Amino acid sequence: MTEEIHNPVTAEELAHAFEEETAPVDLSRYAVEDWATLAVFWGMSFCVFLQFFTRYVLNNSYAWTEEIAINCLVVVVFLGSVMCTRMSRHIQVDVLYHYLPARVGRYLALAVNLITIGFFAYMSWLLWRYVGIVHRERMVTINLPRNIVFYSVFAGFVLMMLRAVQVFVGNVRRGYSVLERPAAFDGLGE
Repeated sequence: MTEEIHNPVTAEELAHAFEEETAPVDLSRYAVEDWATLAVFWGMSFCVFLQFFTRYVLNNSYAWTEEIAINCLVVVVFLGSVMCTRMSRHIQVDVLYHYLPARVGRYLALAVNLITIGFFAYMSWLLWRYVGIVHRERMVTINLPRNIVFYSVFAGFVLMMLRAVQVFVGNVRRGYSVLERPAAFDGLGE
């Protein structure tokens, strides 16, 4: 085992480390659905905190907080997936593209984009039909329609489809996708 060598840091050097200029915050890479997802996440966090507080501090928990938190989590997952679609951050297997000729890899990447768009469109259609079937259901612990959750998931799939179309158009204009050149997308947030 090698011995680690640590250089001593003086208190003055440590104090000056906090004086360094930081880069300005750039919020332009976030879209409207990202902010909506953040708001739902904080609503879920509030419900979880309220559940914890009422259960362990007041010894009399609110039953509705758990159901609302679970439904918020579902909404966060599907709206958060919109950001993953927009930024091409869903799980992808790109090892095959290293062994294929560039032209074949290009066609395969375009086919993957079209299949993704088709999948999101199909899921949107299925969810629309499902919401039509269960539109009268109410939540168990609070008298709210479950349509709130179902329509949010439907909106997530529609937005994923639209963002997938946007990614497809960008890939066609650019001439390559994240599957073909993953290093070109590192740190860019595309």
